[in-house]
Amino acid sequence: MNQIDMDKIVAHCKNTGFIFPGSEIYGGLANSWDYGPLGIELKNNIKKLWWEKFIQNRINSFGIDCAILMNPKVWEASGHVASFSDPLIDCKECKSRFRADNLISSYSNNNVNPDLLSKDEMYKYILENKIPCPVCKKSNFTPIREFNLLFQTHRGVTKESQQDIYLRPETAQGQYVNFLNVQRTMRAKLPFGIGQIGKAFRNEITPGNFTFRQIEFEQMEYQFFCREGEDEKYYKEFKQISKDFFVSLGIPEDKLKFHDHDKLAFYAKAACDLYYKFPFGWDEVNGIHNRTNYDLTRHQQYSGKNLQYLDPVTNEKFIPYVIENSYGLDRAILAVICNSYDVETLPDGDTREIMHILPKLAPYKVAILPLVKKDLSEKALQLYSSISQKFRTVYDDTGSIGKRYRRQDQIGTPLCITIDYDTLNDNSVTVRDRDSMKQIRLNIDTLEDYINKIVK
Repeated sequence: MNQIDMDKIVAHCKNTGFIFPGSEIYGGLANSWDYGPLGIELKNNIKKLWWEKFIQNRINSFGIDCAILMNPKVWEASGHVASFSDPLIDCKECKSRFRADNLISSYSNNNVNPDLLSKDEMYKYILENKIPCPVCKKSNFTPIREFNLLFQTHRGVTKESQQDIYLRPETAQGQYVNFLNVQRTMRAKLPFGIGQIGKAFRNEITPGNFTFRQIEFEQMEYQFFCREGEDEKYYKEFKQISKDFFVSLGIPEDKLKFHDHDKLAFYAKAACDLYYKFPFGWDEVNGIHNRTNYDLTRHQQYSGKNLQYLDPVTNEKFIPYVIENSYGLDRAILAVICNSYDVETLPDGDTREIMHILPKLAPYKVAILPLVKKDLSEKALQLYSSISQKFRTVYDDTGSIGKRYRRQDQIGTPLCITIDYDTLNDNSVTVRDRDSMKQIRLNIDTLEDYINKIVK
C-alpha cells in the first residue's frame, strides 16, 4: 500500500460521495462534515456491526436511545459544567488558536506527556522551548486559557423564564441516569450492560484532521455495570474486546496500540485508549475506563434518588462499578477509510484508485453493469430488481465497461456483475472481484449464494 496523506483522503471522500464539507455552498462551518450517499451506508454498516457485537450477541445487554437535551443538573453531577474544558493558547502574530497540550505533544514527538503538566507548566514549557506556531512559525503566544466545550442553549418562551440547558457532550450520562429504569424493566441482574449510539456535541474550535475532531459527532458507548471486586477482570476483558472490534472492521493489528493514561481522573481506577495509526499519526479511536462507582454515586447525590442495586440473593444494597467502553463512530469510519484507500499500480503500468473495504462494510455490495445499454438494459434491470432485494446494489450503464469497473473500485464495491449477449442465451453472467480483478462465469440462479459467501 502506498503512503497516502490526508489531503488525498479528503479529496477522494468528497469526489466519490462519502463525506462532504458541512454547508459547503455557504463557505462551510469549521469542524463540521456531512455524510454523502456512500458515507451514510458505511456509517450504518459499522453501527449495525457494533450493535450486533455489544447488544444483540451479548447476554444481559440492553440498548437505549436517550434524549440529547437533559436536565442541566445531569451535567452538574457529571462535572461537565465545572471542568469540561480545553487548554487553549493563541498566536499573537497570526491570531490562530491551538490546544496547548497538542502543541507540546507535536513539538516533542510525544516524548513529553502534557497530561502530567499543569496549565502553568505547559505554558512555561512552550516559552522555554520557543515552540513555533504551526501556521506562521513564530513563537509569540498568549497565556493559556481554559475554554469550556459545552454547547449552551436556552429553553423557555420568554427571556425572563428561560432555563440554561446544554447539548450533551457525550452519551454516557443517559445510560447512567436510566440505570434503574433498565434494571427494573428488564429484570437485569449484575453484571449487565447498557449500550447507546447517538449524537454528541462539543464546542471544538481547534483544527480537527478531517472528521477526527468535530463539533457534532456520533458515539457508540457501552456501560458495563458490575460488582466491586470483579471490575479489574472486566476492564481487561473490554480492552481485548475493543481491539477485536477494530480488527473486525479490517484494521490490521499492527496499526492498533493501547495507551494507558499516565494521569487518572481522581475517581478512576484504570483508563486506557486504543490508538490507530492515521496518516497524521497515532491517535485515539476508543476509550476503556474503570470509572468505579463514581457516576451513579454522583447522580444519586444530585438527584436525591436511591440508585443502589439490590442483590436478589444476598439482599445486599450497593452502588455498582462501571466499566465504560466508548467508541467514536466518526473516528472508526475515518480509520476504515484511511486503511482501505490505496492507489495501485497495475501490471500494465496503469493505476487505479481502490478502497479495500471489507465486503460486509462496503456501501454497495454489488454493481449491475449491462455490457451494452441499448440491448441489455432490460435484462440488467431485471437482475438489479432481484439482487437489490437482498443486497445493497448499484446500477451503472454509462461509459465503457473498463471505466465502470474503475468507478466501482474507487468506492469499494466488492463484486461487479456484467450482463452480456451470452446472458440472454445461457442465463449466466460475468462476476468480477474488486481486489484480484479476476472474473468468473456464474449462472444467475447461483448468484445469491455466491454473494452471501463474499459479503458475510
